[in-house]
Amino acid sequence: MTTPRNDGRQADTERRRSRVQSAITAAHHDGTPLTASAIARAARVDRTFLYRHRDLLDVLHTAAHEPAKATAGGPTVTRASLQTDLANAAARSARLAARVQQLEERLSRALGEEVWRTSGLGAPADVAELNSRLTQIEQRNVELTRALEERQAELDAARAANRDLTRALNQRG
Repeated sequence: MTTPRNDGRQADTERRRSRVQSAITAAHHDGTPLTASAIARAARVDRTFLYRHRDLLDVLHTAAHEPAKATAGGPTVTRASLQTDLANAAARSARLAARVQQLEERLSRALGEEVWRTSGLGAPADVAELNSRLTQIEQRNVELTRALEERQAELDAARAANRDLTRALNQRG
């Protein structure tokens, strides 16, 4: 049995449903966000209205995942294409950040080496020449040590001979 009150409620519900469907269509064509809050606001209904009418919510979700109609021959922008662009931009940003860090490290090393050289605290540039000179000095030191040992042995022999001669002279006389 229908009453004027029930008829009025049904008519109000149909008007709201119609406004929600119009808002979904308009948002889909305009490229505005297809969210329950945005559609409810545009249709001037409460968000719970969408959740009570699951068929409208399904239409909303379907429209959100469909590409918008291309306008004026331009490229079609979809949520998936925007997410792909965002992922690509994030990957590029990560690559650039890694490259910047690598270049900062190289610059830091180069500046550190330059400061080390100019301060005089670093190793001289002619390290090979100094190593060669050090080897020559070590060889000369070995030769002089050997010559000193030979002279010491000769001196010890001369002293021993001198003692023997002194003893022999003292015993004769």
